[in-house]
Amino acid sequence: MKQASSALLGAAFLMATSAIGPGFLTQTAVFTEELLASFGFVILVSVLLDLGAQLNIWRILTVRNQRAQELADSVAPGLGYFLGGLVAFGGLAFNIGNIGGCGLGLNALTGMDIPTAALLSGLLAVLLFWLKDAGRVMDAVVKVLGVLLLGLTVYVAFAAQPPVGEALYRTVWPEQLDALAIITLVGGTVGGYISFAGAHRLLDAGVKGPESIPKVQRSATTGILLTAVMRFVLFLAAFGVLAGGASLDPGNPPASVFRLAGGEIGYRLFGLAMWCAAITSVIGSAYTSVSFIRTWHPRLNSHHRWLITGFILVSTVILLWLGKPVQLLILAGAVNGLILPVALAVVLIAAGRHKVTAGYLHPRILTIAGWLVVLAMSWMGVLGCMKLL
Repeated sequence: MKQASSALLGAAFLMATSAIGPGFLTQTAVFTEELLASFGFVILVSVLLDLGAQLNIWRILTVRNQRAQELADSVAPGLGYFLGGLVAFGGLAFNIGNIGGCGLGLNALTGMDIPTAALLSGLLAVLLFWLKDAGRVMDAVVKVLGVLLLGLTVYVAFAAQPPVGEALYRTVWPEQLDALAIITLVGGTVGGYISFAGAHRLLDAGVKGPESIPKVQRSATTGILLTAVMRFVLFLAAFGVLAGGASLDPGNPPASVFRLAGGEIGYRLFGLAMWCAAITSVIGSAYTSVSFIRTWHPRLNSHHRWLITGFILVSTVILLWLGKPVQLLILAGAVNGLILPVALAVVLIAAGRHKVTAGYLHPRILTIAGWLVVLAMSWMGVLGCMKLL
């Protein structure tokens, strides 16, 4: 019982920590500057869409005791390859952004130029991946720094003295809307491999079957709400700085929020926390993304460590070639926001087929909510693409 409870909490935190990376921080700062108080509404809508997606995915995968690619193959032969390819592509987009996030974090911490910082971080990520127990040490460090980042964000939110009344009012009655902001936030929070990270963690821990549904749903909801609270606190911090008449540094928007409100010490500590979150996201994203394609062929499976190494190095090279880490962090969320409706649709189709779901009847209200998420994300994806183009 204690082990199952630990797994449920661990899955919630895995989803939350996967979501709260450099993209999360950058997207929040950039869109707050663009939308000001109305960004609160974007957060609210994204949380509702996150819930509609994750409650369906976690529930269906754990009831069937199947990973996403296995579930997809049970719907149609070869569909697992397609879904795995999509998730891996989205993971590559995430990882390019994560490498950029490493550069932004190290830049804030040391003043090192961003391309050099990104290159060193990519090489260090490969080294850490191959070192024995390095992942465990990094996970422990990130947990401590995650608490530090949360504390810093709360402090900055108070120091910035945001107009809380206006923020709350615009959260339910926005002055302006932005489909790209919504799809980017949803994609960055539960898109791509993050959609399945928590459910796969539960399956690894043996949490499965219809009897586990109440606990699984609580775990999914906990992860989403943890992410939402952090997002809203960071939004208040950025909004307070902007409402005071300041402008964010376009080269590193989230770091400038902490510098303007928390001073030089807050700025440096933020850089350390962001770099650690980013470099662990690089390793985690690469590992999880490759897990979707390593089952394609025995040779890929037997050489998966080299595949992950190549995944990280390719991400680093693309980031150095393209530059613009801030824009890439925004784009990564948008790309994975486009992938989410496809992945969710596959899972919902599986849930609706009795021969696939072995007699389990998925709740109609969740099915409707899931398909509404698919339609809403598809529609906003079209609007978002038009804006990007």
